[in-house]
Amino acid sequence: MIRVLLDEYLPKKLKYRIQELDSGFDAKTTPEMGWGSLSNGRLLSVAEKEFDVFVTSDKNLSFQQSISKSSIQVVLLVAQTNIYEDLIPLIKKLPVVIKSHKPGRFIEVK
Repeated sequence: MIRVLLDEYLPKKLKYRIQELDSGFDAKTTPEMGWGSLSNGRLLSVAEKEFDVFVTSDKNLSFQQSISKSSIQVVLLVAQTNIYEDLIPLIKKLPVVIKSHKPGRFIEVK
């Protein structure tokens, strides 16, 4: 099972789309985990203990955090907006990215 955490700024229903991609994906949201108010640095340090992949739309995250030293892979979804309809085409690209996850890797999905 590959555990995927979605950032609080992403639509919650993306969790279900990710789980539908592969029966081996278990997706949760940061609010669901009770981590909605954590800063990015603290969030990554807590998340890496329980998750393999962190999916976000925060374009500043890679500049603010040392992802390469983390034990979680960070995936940045780069869409025109953060609304569900704009993100769906990117979600369809995630199976390969999630299955090939590596600690400390940062990947942009456009």
